[in-house]
Amino acid sequence: MEIIDRGDAVCIVGAGPAGLVMARALQHNGIEWDQFDPNPDVGGLWDIKHDGTAIYESAHFISSRSLSGFADFPMPDHFADYPKHTEILKYLHDFAEAYGLREKITFSTKIEKLTKTEKDRWQVHLSNGECREYKAVVCATGSQWQANMPELQGSFDGEIRHSQTYKNIREFDGKRVLVIGAGNSGCDIACDAGVLGEKAFISMRRGYYIIPKHVFGMPADVFADGGPDLPVWMIRPFFTLLLRMFNGTLQRFGIPKPDHKLFETHPLLNTQLVHSLQHGDVTVKPDVDHLDGSDVVFKDGSREEIDLILCATGFNQHLDFAGEYFSYEGGRPKMFIQAASREHKNLFGISYIETNSGAYKRFDYMAGLVANYLKDQQDNPSRASQLAAIIRSETPDLSGGIHFLKTDRHAGYCDATAHTKYVKKLYKRMGWTFPEDIRFKRAAPKPKGSSSPKKAEVAA
Repeated sequence: MEIIDRGDAVCIVGAGPAGLVMARALQHNGIEWDQFDPNPDVGGLWDIKHDGTAIYESAHFISSRSLSGFADFPMPDHFADYPKHTEILKYLHDFAEAYGLREKITFSTKIEKLTKTEKDRWQVHLSNGECREYKAVVCATGSQWQANMPELQGSFDGEIRHSQTYKNIREFDGKRVLVIGAGNSGCDIACDAGVLGEKAFISMRRGYYIIPKHVFGMPADVFADGGPDLPVWMIRPFFTLLLRMFNGTLQRFGIPKPDHKLFETHPLLNTQLVHSLQHGDVTVKPDVDHLDGSDVVFKDGSREEIDLILCATGFNQHLDFAGEYFSYEGGRPKMFIQAASREHKNLFGISYIETNSGAYKRFDYMAGLVANYLKDQQDNPSRASQLAAIIRSETPDLSGGIHFLKTDRHAGYCDATAHTKYVKKLYKRMGWTFPEDIRFKRAAPKPKGSSSPKKAEVAA
């Protein structure tokens, strides 16, 4: 096979939010790159038309518009407090357009395999039969593509699917629906089922603290961000009391008492579920024990006749094309601050971070770190060697003092504030400019009426 040597160029895998902000960081640092995505346009997960996306028609961001934009490119004020998926997709399209990123992307092209050479370079095998060699690879494929299905005992006469396949509320018309899993998507989908379904149930393995989307008229994350920077042991009692004031005792609706303290799981940010429980549109059930024909039998011995089971049970993050080069914990790749492989030089991943706040800012910070590091390898080798040693040896505590629940979902989980503080200090140690202090150069505006040129698509 002929190998196309791309010299010092970088390969970006994926053209969703992480891939796009990675491209902007490389562009800002004057580093050449190629970018590939299996879909026909930018947006990744956030384009509901893309194959395999977990987005559904009622999906919204669970972090607010105010705190979710990329550096030097805030989300518009006319967006909702919690933007709908169509607004997020528009934002990503506008971001790609603003910095002229689309022209560098080869769409409808998959990465089949990565191969590391003896000289620590990376050969990228493409679905069109090409093989290109790069100095570095940044994996930015996103974290919600590989459905994690539970093992349910017994046999079932109805339909069982993962929530990844759910698209619109009309699927529930007249059906008795059980949603397994009480994450943010599971709660959204259960509420949809409560509107059109004959009956809607949500199965919870454990109890959770439900955070309303607005607190005193402000988005919850804006309210929390506006307070003083205090340790978690000081702020937890205040927010626990605040939730009690807003929601009352959720156990009266059948939600189990949480077996953990506030903040020790991924935040469940939802206002609709409490409303649906208050009005009897959704009923809480415990964990599933087994399936029995048309019935689902629960751990408490109760049973319900069900037509459709949707498993909102999360995702694995195994990178099939690069799996042998990553180690995993709880189905999540293990990396230095979830940005760089410790074992393999110039192998990065910036879309696999699990955190208790919006991910976009962390994508931005990590993209800048990767780009600065690659630039230093060319222009400042001694500083690059310093960071290489840090990547191999430092294991910062990114918990923020929170004892996260010991589940696969929380393997490698980071407190957003702790992650940001460490990354900011790292930028300062290395003498780099933090992304939020940069005015990024935008592409020249296109003439009115002209369409955005696309790089020729290659059939997968």
